[in-house]
Amino acid sequence: MKIAFLGTRGIPNNYGGFEQFAEYISQGLVKRGHSVTVYNPHFHTYDKDIFNGIEIRKIWSPEKQCGPMANFIYDFLSLKDALKQDFDIIYECGYHSNALSYYILTKDSPVIITNMDGIEWKRSKWNKGTQNLIKFLEKIAVKKSDYIISDNLGIQEYYRDTFNADSFFIPYGADLVNQFNENYLTDFNVKRNEYFMLIARFEPENNLEMVLDGYVKSGNKRPFLVVGNEKAKYGQYLVKKYAGKNIIFTGPVYNIEILNSLRANARYYFHGHSVGGTNPSLLEAMASNALIVSHKNIFNGSVLENNAIYFSNSDEVCNVINSDVYKSEQRDIFIANNREKITNLYNWDLIITQHEQLFEKLCKEKKAERSHNGIQITESIPVKI
Repeated sequence: MKIAFLGTRGIPNNYGGFEQFAEYISQGLVKRGHSVTVYNPHFHTYDKDIFNGIEIRKIWSPEKQCGPMANFIYDFLSLKDALKQDFDIIYECGYHSNALSYYILTKDSPVIITNMDGIEWKRSKWNKGTQNLIKFLEKIAVKKSDYIISDNLGIQEYYRDTFNADSFFIPYGADLVNQFNENYLTDFNVKRNEYFMLIARFEPENNLEMVLDGYVKSGNKRPFLVVGNEKAKYGQYLVKKYAGKNIIFTGPVYNIEILNSLRANARYYFHGHSVGGTNPSLLEAMASNALIVSHKNIFNGSVLENNAIYFSNSDEVCNVINSDVYKSEQRDIFIANNREKITNLYNWDLIITQHEQLFEKLCKEKKAERSHNGIQITESIPVKI
């Protein structure tokens, strides 16, 4: 098969979840003999045409000239270019800046699959007008895509309830981690079980402020590591608010060995994401023996189930920080169950296999549809692979 991945900020990953996903899935598919292309914005730092067997196709993006609005142009130009190639599958990562581009699709277009990610319009950074626009774009993506993918059972339920739309459930993946290097801790001036941490983009819906307020309330003197890029306006607000509170803003850390070692050796690992999707950093925490303290919502709950401590406000965070769960048998049970979940549900080999099987099935259905003079003959679409 010839497969294209669109809608990311490119690979190798130096940004976030969809970029990591595209990198892992693409490499796995190439190893299985498929031809894979990933579309990168022209400003991506990787300057070669091939990355680990994956073709890199760079498309102009005017991000420096018009900020986030550039994504609409970049996604349109990417799809326009992809439709000129002979791809069997075009896989769109996300929808809100590419949905309008779907109006250029025709009945002769390749199979168009959209991974809907989280519930974008719920992000608190958007004003009411932007939220309504994203809702409109979401509706277009559901209608115009040949198929949609939900990476979380809560997201799958949302699309079924909101649009009466079935979707394939295929989550993100992670690899179990079995080796950790405590020497990395010295770079951050922390010791095993003597610090707290979280990893997140600095966005209000990731509940950093709720977590850090709870930490400050607790009066605990152990340091709190906050990993992420704090340079944006909201990040700078948090840095200023918590100055002198023993909270260490590390900046972004991309070395996965360092991140895994930090997660594994933290007393508590906090996960505050709340607007949907199976978050890659949560799976990585599960895979690296972290004792997870998670914001309570349907999305995190569908992944962790009973294998985490949950919070809904800063007082509950305070209570967790001052608790002794970290040295109880419950910790060992949580960690063992989460590692089993990674093995059985969220490992990358399985996720790659699920995508490969889905792509082969959909290509077969598309060919059958075209060979019967426009009469669609397909199997019923499952909601889980």
